[in-house]
Amino acid sequence: MEVQLLTKEEKAKLDQQLKDMIGMRPQIAARIAEAREKGDLRENADYHAAREEMSLLEARIKDLELRLRAASVVDPADIPEGMVFLGSTVEVRDVKTGQKETFHLVGEVGKSAFDADSDIMDVSARSPLGEALMRARVGQIVRVSLPRGERRYEIVKII
Repeated sequence: MEVQLLTKEEKAKLDQQLKDMIGMRPQIAARIAEAREKGDLRENADYHAAREEMSLLEARIKDLELRLRAASVVDPADIPEGMVFLGSTVEVRDVKTGQKETFHLVGEVGKSAFDADSDIMDVSARSPLGEALMRARVGQIVRVSLPRGERRYEIVKII
């Protein structure tokens, strides 16, 4: 698994998710034990559902543990002044239309999302737009291939 860059906040969120999932183990194990007491396991839907839930939980825990082991936390102090990096909020201007947009570069935890109440859109560092923005500097023009065609953005400022 390749190294995954995370902000401190994203790492804390993953750590909390792992803790919560591990905390679910005893509850599911109790449901399995309770269903087992009902008798014939071949036709015990509660037993099979609880075992399936435990299996899925264990797979998610294992995946999260692997992601955390491969994670590297980005320290904002290590990022050069004026460079877009993970955790940066950046204002860009579409070179063709002049329209300004604001993006927040997030790791895989944040994924790309849009909050209708906010003018800032979270963009995954692994998305085409995120990759184009990563390590760009103020004043630089970046090109990004999007489904609706190629776009060119000028980095206006890092907020």
